[in-house]
Amino acid sequence: MKHACLALALTGLLTLAGCKEQPEGEPVVRVELGDRDDVEIVPTAADDPAPEATETPQIAVSSACKPASFEGVALTHCVADPAEHRIAVTFGPGDGSNAYGTLADYADTVEANTIAFAMNGGAFSDDLSSKGYLVASGARLSELNREEGEGNFFLKPNGVFFGTGGTWRILATDRFFSSVRDRPQFGTQSGPMLLVDGKLHPEVSENGNSRAIRNGVGVSADGKAHFVISNDPLSYGQLARFFRDELSVKQALFLDSNSSSLWDPATGRMDAGRTGPIIVVTKRKP
Repeated sequence: MKHACLALALTGLLTLAGCKEQPEGEPVVRVELGDRDDVEIVPTAADDPAPEATETPQIAVSSACKPASFEGVALTHCVADPAEHRIAVTFGPGDGSNAYGTLADYADTVEANTIAFAMNGGAFSDDLSSKGYLVASGARLSELNREEGEGNFFLKPNGVFFGTGGTWRILATDRFFSSVRDRPQFGTQSGPMLLVDGKLHPEVSENGNSRAIRNGVGVSADGKAHFVISNDPLSYGQLARFFRDELSVKQALFLDSNSSSLWDPATGRMDAGRTGPIIVVTKRKP
């Protein structure tokens, strides 16, 4: 009788355990007694591996500026192609009477994805005003300067980089004065000329003692404009010979020393030099 009562008690406990409600949100777990090889274990949602994270593909943006080297000096060479780019000169916001002052300040006013690159572009005074001829957005902001003076700008011949539409040119100042009648869409005067008809400026030695970060522009026979800025100090002669010997340019104009600066949105380069006139190369819309 004692054994029978114990069995009934155990049976009741098992029945209550089997009927006990599982906590909400937790899977019901069934326990199999003994060893069985044919039991299939069905994974729950919690066992499923998390999906692998996928990266959003980045669209590569090619740069118009490439690294270069000449006689051991690191340079950056940017090319403006009339088939792909437009060139303009800007000086300041609004009516243009006050200079941006830096490429970063200019960059804050435009959509970066429309810009191929921008570079400081022309001789300027301490107050950032242009020393010579300046045409921005078709408006002439400064007259052609044919005066005598001291400094790089007045090392004759100096010259003008100018253009309308997809035609871009560099002329020595006197030749520009005597031959150009219609106002171009853009123009900036600087000096000295680095190359005139393929020959080094008469006052520029092959490799002088002066070394600085410098930039310049040249136009090749195929109509492309080549902009060069040194990453290391170099002489006027080295910069001139790079245009002549490596780029086959016959007309090249010195733009600046020490304040030379480049903005290349594709690579994230933003130099911090002071700027007067700014040459802006934009992408043509497809």
